[in-house]
Amino acid sequence: MANPFQDQFLKAGLTDKTKVEKAKRKQRKSGNQKVRDRSGQLDEAEQQRQQESQQKADRDRELNRQRQQQADQKAITAQIRQLIEMNSIECDAGEVVFRFEDDSKIRQIEVDDRTRQQLVSGKLCIARLGEQCHVIPQPVAEKITQRDAGYIVLANTLSNEAVDEDDEYAEFQVPDDLMW
Repeated sequence: MANPFQDQFLKAGLTDKTKVEKAKRKQRKSGNQKVRDRSGQLDEAEQQRQQESQQKADRDRELNRQRQQQADQKAITAQIRQLIEMNSIECDAGEVVFRFEDDSKIRQIEVDDRTRQQLVSGKLCIARLGEQCHVIPQPVAEKITQRDAGYIVLANTLSNEAVDEDDEYAEFQVPDDLMW
């Protein structure tokens, strides 16, 4: 006795049991159809939510990658700063002015003669940390170059090329200790 109106119609003789059963089946089918329709709408809404969550996850991954890149760059900068500060050679008591090019500007530092010879020969290099230039050993300069070559201002290397035998001026070598 789910529907009181059907019961009243049956008692009044306006309908019979077959018509009531047919109406119940039709009602069940329409109810199932509504559930199916809703589930289709739910699928579309679910797909949209999944798409939005996928886009959010992609944005989050990109932000995390950028943050990681910034953290890595910061760590590399700290390593370079530490390498330069720990291995910097003090040359305060310099008698000789050593000039070098830094970003198309001629800069100079005062060094002693031995340090100047090592700079010319490539055993020592010059690195820039902020606005200051530091003299560092060549192996340390190589480590810094592996991380970021922008910090190294001067790194001389001697070429081991064989002298051309037909060169008329081979016996007139240009000295490395020319002063500007």
